[in-house]
Amino acid sequence: MTRGVHGRAAPGRDGWAKVPGRDGREKALRGVVALDGPSGTGKSTVARRLAIALHARYLDTGAMYRAVTLAVLRAGIDLADGTAVAELARDSVPVLGTDPAGPAVRLAGADVADEIRGAAVTGAVSAVAGVPEVRSVLIGEQRRIVAGVVAVGGGIVVEGRDIGTVVAPDADLKVYLTASAAVRARRRSRQDAAAGRTATVATTRADVDRRDALDTRTTPLRPADDAIELDSSDLNVEGVIATLLSFVDERGLLVDEAVRQ
Repeated sequence: MTRGVHGRAAPGRDGWAKVPGRDGREKALRGVVALDGPSGTGKSTVARRLAIALHARYLDTGAMYRAVTLAVLRAGIDLADGTAVAELARDSVPVLGTDPAGPAVRLAGADVADEIRGAAVTGAVSAVAGVPEVRSVLIGEQRRIVAGVVAVGGGIVVEGRDIGTVVAPDADLKVYLTASAAVRARRRSRQDAAAGRTATVATTRADVDRRDALDTRTTPLRPADDAIELDSSDLNVEGVIATLLSFVDERGLLVDEAVRQ
């Protein structure tokens, strides 16, 4: 039975929900929350808001693969040339900020946070992420970032497709977020529309199915054995975050923010 967090999340100075304890003090995350799942489940939105609510750092591992994909496209490298793709990945490791309020993505010193969400990158990222050498390089960087946060007693929410199984197998909390393909297609369509990209729900559904098939071949898209599976098909963002906060509380991962500082 999920107990839930103590009290209710309240708006903080930045407008996002904060988590108060019984004594009224704001709570912060200590440890690692791994959030996995397929495309279109709302992982990025949920992970960022959860990190902000918990005064934690945030890491979008998918943005790393997208940034390397952008570098490959800019260089005109054939996606089928795994050797060349891997070499570029080793030389073009992107720099990701971990502030959930504004997670920067830099490639060769330039901010590419918007460009990596374009159609060209979306269509090519699965091929790039499927190169074993690329995964090795980026997983190493992801582990370095997570270890750095944990080393100073901090907390971090990490989202992707293999966080609980590969990147952070010792994460304090692992959640596999899923939803039906139809729901994910509708959500992706709304996201595209909000970003000024036009696509029908049918087209988006076909893309969701294509990504699932590709990603399943390149990255075992499955929950870790000790992960909690959360189907968000019938939940809005607030409902998902409330559920995740209860999981965090149940694991004893909340500490007083003042104490952690």
